[in-house]
Amino acid sequence: MTIKRDNIYKILIKHILFVSIFALCISTSAQIPYEYYNSANNLYGNELKNEMHNIIKNHITLSYNSLWQHFKSTDKRPDNDKVWDVYSDIPGGIPSYFFSFGIDQCGSYSAEGNCYNREHSIPKSWFGGEIAPMYTDIFHLYPTDGFVNSKRSNLPLGKVDNATWTSSNGSKVGPNVYSDYSGTVFEPIDSFKGDFARTYMYMVVCYKNKNLSVETQSMFNYNNGECTLKPWAQNMLLEWCAMDPVSKKEIDRNNAIYQIQGNRNPFIDFPELAEMLFGSDTNSTFTTNISAFQKPTWNIYPNPTSGKIIICCNDNHNHLNAEITIFDIIGNIIYENNNFNNDNIDLNSLNIANGLYFLRIESNNNRQTIKIIKQ
Repeated sequence: MTIKRDNIYKILIKHILFVSIFALCISTSAQIPYEYYNSANNLYGNELKNEMHNIIKNHITLSYNSLWQHFKSTDKRPDNDKVWDVYSDIPGGIPSYFFSFGIDQCGSYSAEGNCYNREHSIPKSWFGGEIAPMYTDIFHLYPTDGFVNSKRSNLPLGKVDNATWTSSNGSKVGPNVYSDYSGTVFEPIDSFKGDFARTYMYMVVCYKNKNLSVETQSMFNYNNGECTLKPWAQNMLLEWCAMDPVSKKEIDRNNAIYQIQGNRNPFIDFPELAEMLFGSDTNSTFTTNISAFQKPTWNIYPNPTSGKIIICCNDNHNHLNAEITIFDIIGNIIYENNNFNNDNIDLNSLNIANGLYFLRIESNNNRQTIKIIKQ
């Protein structure tokens, strides 16, 4: 039997796509080093916080200039290899501009889109300036639009209803409407609120014996040699963790920083730690028995997508008989399947508009929520 050349190409392409997707499923499985968190097993409350501090505090101190190069590993967009700027990105849409690594470094700026710089998400003035190792801890440093960064300045994060200034992606400056703080704040877009919340929680644990509240508008307190979150900030960040679950972007960034700096953000590896250390679950005992290197981890490809998504899991047994729910940003259920045995879903068959959605997977008492961008 003769097979036409174009059919051979089609067969090869299908095999290449299959191998590529399989490789992506393997490569994006969690990469937590074995035994990294073992010393925190069976602890809770303050003992757990102290041990997490001991685990992550000893890391490499980077030079400030080296951050430009490291951002190429930690903050590169997967779709076009440009800078992944959380102050201009529009998940589910098209940003007004992109920055190229190196050639678009600031420099001077007079408007959005001029250049990107090194944003301290915890303003350096809060801990006294160029103080090592906080000054160059890349977990809280992001490459962002220089002009937007200047508008944010050293403002705390918060909730804004009546903005005095709004960026092209919807980040806002204005009076805080979240309880117990009425000053001017900066509000990032919803898609990155969880990222910032987990960053702040990392900082308060990693630097629990450092003063991060040199300025009064800091979101931290420092009493008796210990750094804590102010109550209003703590409550808000817990809400942000819940509303914006850990994303593949954060997982990949966490793994990249571990290779560069030598430590990890435990609130990305174990999202439940937010409630265990700062919320209503402080009496629960931490265990790595069900950890990111043992529990199933799901990923979806492509994402963003124009229609069909492929679901893959690092544990094929947990991929079967899963409960799948897709809902929109206000919680409306778009799709529900309590006995999912497939590996793909065609979003076009659901007759939904382009935008941001969430896919929740539950299997064998494990749950994961993944953001989907349909475009």
